Amino acid sequence: MLVTRSSGDELRTVPMAVVHIEPSGRTWFITARDSGKAHDLETDPRVQLIFSDDSANFLTMTGRGSLCAERAKIDEMWKEPFKLWFPEGREDPNIVLIAVEPVRAEFWDNSGFRKLQYLWEAARAYVSGDQLQVKEGGQHGVLQA
Repeated sequence: MLVTRSSGDELRTVPMAVVHIEPSGRTWFITARDSGKAHDLETDPRVQLIFSDDSANFLTMTGRGSLCAERAKIDEMWKEPFKLWFPEGREDPNIVLIAVEPVRAEFWDNSGFRKLQYLWEAARAYVSGDQLQVKEGGQHGVLQA
């Protein structure tokens, strides 16, 4: 999910398909130049990305988004399934890329043994009436760019 700020400081959240993630964490998306999210980025570059797999792993990332209309970069990022949104193909003049430079990321990993550990701690907290405590480290962490 991509979260942008529209006019009036309202949040706009839309599902997006990741085109590419660079080793630095810069994340690329493709969209239409005349889309609401593209207009949002022109006035406020602050964004949040929210990722989740089909189990119990989550990642949120805040950063700065920018638009890229360079034809060479669009050609580099182009994938044939994008024709569903851009029937004219990679030459469609309405195509623009969104690049998100990460500033901060936070993750929750409840897979494998961690999932069992989380369920155990959750059950223990429920039975005892205590608040569930999630410790920084293996299951949860924060990364600063």
